[in-house]
Amino acid sequence: MTHRERARWMLVVTFAAAMAWVEAACVYYLRVMVDRVEPYQPDPLPIRGILGEVELVREGATLLMLAMTGTLAGRSWRARLSYAAITFGFWDILYYVFLRIMSGWPTSLLDWDILFLLPLPWWGPVLAPVCMATLMIVWGTVVTQGRERFPATGFIWAWWGVSSAGILLALGIFMADSIRALPGGPDTVRQVLPAAFNWPVFGAALLLMATPLAYTGWQSVWSRREVSENRRLDAALSRNE
Repeated sequence: MTHRERARWMLVVTFAAAMAWVEAACVYYLRVMVDRVEPYQPDPLPIRGILGEVELVREGATLLMLAMTGTLAGRSWRARLSYAAITFGFWDILYYVFLRIMSGWPTSLLDWDILFLLPLPWWGPVLAPVCMATLMIVWGTVVTQGRERFPATGFIWAWWGVSSAGILLALGIFMADSIRALPGGPDTVRQVLPAAFNWPVFGAALLLMATPLAYTGWQSVWSRREVSENRRLDAALSRNE
């Protein structure tokens, strides 16, 4: 880990923290306006008309800002993706920390929350996105702060395919209740209150998403072993000379 990369990491985390406070404040204002500080209650999305449209655009703008942070911080596609993951992870976790400070909610990691609205409302316990955010932070940190740089091989792309399947599976779990409510129309979707979260399948999705991290860790260990073996061989040859 170089001093420059450590400083870059800290700048990204600082931006994510500031952005998390702004996000928490916006959501707090909105929930106070519609009397839904705790989202899991009847009529959880009473934001229709221009207010709903503004909120959807705001969420899209938030994602764009997170992506642009990674683009500005990284120099390669892998570094850009990693810094974007770090930004998203800290932003997501600190958002809940700051929302708790502002409103007293969530009261626990198992409280239900409306995680996102695009393209349909996402529902899940707070713990679920926090797990995903933690995984993103760890992976992004390992990639950006590690000394090893590995070429993009077909094997790596295969791991990313597995991880993408995990992401799609997790998104399907978050939107499962909204998808089932689609035949009833938009009003029915807005009234959805899920009764249970599919933790076993979500756990499987997390494992799939963790494959790039596992592969990066395996490569790092293997690379260090190779360096160590080469040094031992060089030392043995030097003694024989």
